[in-house]
Amino acid sequence: MQQFLLKGNLASKEKNWQQAQNYYEEALKFNDCFADAWNNIGTVYFEQKKYEQALASYDKALTCDPHFLEARINRANAAYELKEYYRSIDDLEKVIASKPDTAIAYFTLGLNYTRLREFNKALQVFYQAQQITGSDKRMKMEALVNHAIVRYYLRQYDSAKNELHRAAKFNDREPNIYNTLSLIETDLGHYKEALNLINEAIRLDPKQSYFVNNRGYIYLMQNELTLAESDINESISADPDNAWAYRNKGIFHLMKNEPELAERLLTQALKRDPFIDKIHYYLGLAYLKNGKKELACQSFKKSKEAQDHLLTPDLLKNCK
Repeated sequence: MQQFLLKGNLASKEKNWQQAQNYYEEALKFNDCFADAWNNIGTVYFEQKKYEQALASYDKALTCDPHFLEARINRANAAYELKEYYRSIDDLEKVIASKPDTAIAYFTLGLNYTRLREFNKALQVFYQAQQITGSDKRMKMEALVNHAIVRYYLRQYDSAKNELHRAAKFNDREPNIYNTLSLIETDLGHYKEALNLINEAIRLDPKQSYFVNNRGYIYLMQNELTLAESDINESISADPDNAWAYRNKGIFHLMKNEPELAERLLTQALKRDPFIDKIHYYLGLAYLKNGKKELACQSFKKSKEAQDHLLTPDLLKNCK
């Protein structure tokens, strides 16, 4: 049984996922409640972005061994990818209750709270992750970067910049530092600086479709529609589940005065990620241009609640 588990682990290291799964399933023939095998099958699925199958495998691992903390953390990660944030949080809280010094649990908890826009809670747990990382400099740096990202969402730009420059002292080749600095400069209207920063992020990680999409947004803000469309399409092609790219594609069609297509894309983005930034503002614009005043006003209300700070008095006049 252990021999098949070890063979599966070796195949996993080589990213030979099917062979790894075959070995783990052989191990299960000796004991169909072998928690390690179920956990590792879950990881095989997770690495292939088959998150529902991963979640089911982690469920089986935890049924066999309810105290298996690694499987519980893994299940939380799978739930997060499936946007089942409260389920992920429940598992992470159980991990922390059992082992309070588990930095990765605090970090992933912060990711969940960020997606739920519970920013104060996210700040707290990212800070806690930094405090208990010990000698793990990478975890400390990632927690600090994500803490800064939450500062960005709260529009605490100076604090976010300070934290990102601190993170760069750990590793000045971390692309997320430059991506987040770029987002800040974009919000401030400093598009030239933002473009230089996002290009640095892309140089460091050319395969990250989120960075390419963010550059597309900067081009949108500069009214460089041809360049914007190219980047946004490339991002969608690389990651068809990226809701932010569909949002940006919707903005593109708004700027092209194609509101029906914009509405469809923005609605699609909202369905993929209900917590996406600025989505209600742009969807409200699309509704308004399509003559759907009531829906537009509902979206503008949500935009105001989300503190997008994009609504103008002229737009709000439509809702009186």
